[in-house]
Amino acid sequence: MTTMESLIGLVNRIQRACTMLGDYGGGDNTFSSLWEALPSVAVVGGQSSGKSSVLESIVGRDFLPRGSGIVTRRPLVLQLHKTEQGSQEYAEFLHLPKRRFTDFAAVRKEIQDETDRVTGKTKQISPVPIHLSIYSPNVVNLTLIDLPGLTKVAVEGQPESIVEDIEAMVRTYVEKPNCIILAISPANQDIATSDAIKLAREVDASGERTFGVLTKLDLMDKGTNALDVLEGRSYRLQHPWVGIVNRSQADINKNVDMIIARRKEREYFATSPDYGHLANKMGSEYLAKLLSKHLESVIRARIPSITSLINKSIDELESEMDHLGRPIAVDAGAQLYTILELCRAFDRIFKEHLEGGRPGGDRIYGVFDHQLPAALRKLPFDRHLSMQNVRKIVSEADGYQPHLIAPEQGYRRLIEGSLNYFRGPAEASVDAVHFVLKELVRKSIGETQELKRFPTLQAEIAAASNEALERFREESKKTVIRLVDMESSYLTVDFFRRLPQEIEKAGGPAATAAAAASSGGDRYSEGHFRRIGSNVSSYIGMVSDTLRNTIPKAVVYCQVKEAKQSLLNYFYTLLGKKEAKQLSQLLDEDPALMERRQQCSKRLELYKAARDEIDSVSWAR
Repeated sequence: MTTMESLIGLVNRIQRACTMLGDYGGGDNTFSSLWEALPSVAVVGGQSSGKSSVLESIVGRDFLPRGSGIVTRRPLVLQLHKTEQGSQEYAEFLHLPKRRFTDFAAVRKEIQDETDRVTGKTKQISPVPIHLSIYSPNVVNLTLIDLPGLTKVAVEGQPESIVEDIEAMVRTYVEKPNCIILAISPANQDIATSDAIKLAREVDASGERTFGVLTKLDLMDKGTNALDVLEGRSYRLQHPWVGIVNRSQADINKNVDMIIARRKEREYFATSPDYGHLANKMGSEYLAKLLSKHLESVIRARIPSITSLINKSIDELESEMDHLGRPIAVDAGAQLYTILELCRAFDRIFKEHLEGGRPGGDRIYGVFDHQLPAALRKLPFDRHLSMQNVRKIVSEADGYQPHLIAPEQGYRRLIEGSLNYFRGPAEASVDAVHFVLKELVRKSIGETQELKRFPTLQAEIAAASNEALERFREESKKTVIRLVDMESSYLTVDFFRRLPQEIEKAGGPAATAAAAASSGGDRYSEGHFRRIGSNVSSYIGMVSDTLRNTIPKAVVYCQVKEAKQSLLNYFYTLLGKKEAKQLSQLLDEDPALMERRQQCSKRLELYKAARDEIDSVSWAR
């Protein structure tokens, strides 16, 4: 195979692989960029200009639908692959990847059926391309895009916008800087009215990308010829015009073989008195070779940028493969090791959240610094230690005999009743920290890239973590409630020892009795109850300060520290008891990620093969 064939064949294979991976016409941006970086040939012409005949002449096969009006109603991306001499010709459609067509009449029917599948049996058009590859020893390596014929008026069954719609579709292809325009014009019409040339001139003013093809030379009026066009006097292009002699309708009706048609075309030019001097630069075979040679020069110029794009894409795909993870081993020992590594990755991220390497752990401090103090301040001690309630509780505690010095039972009941209020903030602190820890587990699982592949393992780790956190919460609640109960079970002795001294300072029992007498028979004076309420309030404030410090310590010790040290310990114990089948179930990957990895692997293989082929091609001219 020559260097030229290697270069163009390489481009063809890359384009083919891109279409098979679903990247042409949308999809992965990198692959769409690669497609657009590779040159292709768009065939443009008016309706009945002979586009189909030109393509069939280049291919050497009769395979395109024919008829009047708009026959090509969807773009046909035609990739020609040159095979070894003597090998069988066949065709493949992208939408039927496992089926080879050796009967080209069946190819024509499939193009028609696939067109109807999208557009219906109407004269509507669609921009969705059909991808067809033909493998033959009688072709040159090329990618040709057959586009709907340009038209000037809408016919019955077509929308009024059909003229603009077709032109807009054609422009999306020919405006790309790497697109070579094959402008088809019939010789029996004035070149000044050629729709193809008009459009080519608008998108390629310099003519560097345009190849002019003049069809139907044999149908011109007697005594006329197209030498002014073919020799560049009527309309000059950067590249030479090429004349084509299409098969006659009689030949088409008789199914004349394309090889015979090519021979007839060569004979026509060789014996023509008008075109004999141009015979070696005319005909479909020469056109194919001319396009192939031009493609080689374009590809040579694009190779550095293509290579750079490929190398960049390989690096990006390698990085993505690392994120997605490599295929899983099948033996139980390797699977257990993989699961443990994934658990450690999650545990590491969870600890980073707690220790400040990642956000979220600071919310636990917020519970202790804001929520707990705020809850303690809102406790209804003012209502509990109101004059009316203190009088009621102390009087009930005295029974039928008044207390002598200090109402000890009244104090105890007031204090115990007040301390019961601390249970609420204590339990609320536990629940708030539990909620934060659960949220950190959820975030950590989501941020563990290695786990994204395994939804079943994610769910198991989440369940095991939340179960452990639940145990830690229960233990933490027991501990903080014990702290509150301990305050209730033993009152500070110094507190009671100070009470007699305070009473004496206030005037002693005599003052109390006098106050009682002057109060109209009440057992104690209002000031007496106010002092009791004040004393209890002071004691409760002291306990509140203590609990404000001890509750966070208990919560951190029972929940946060345990979560850091032993969140998955019980899960690890269960893992060690699982059979190989159960371990495999844990490593059951997300189908979407499996598909993504397979796609990445295929693309990576494609890029590496392309890079190797580019490196192996000799660039010597």
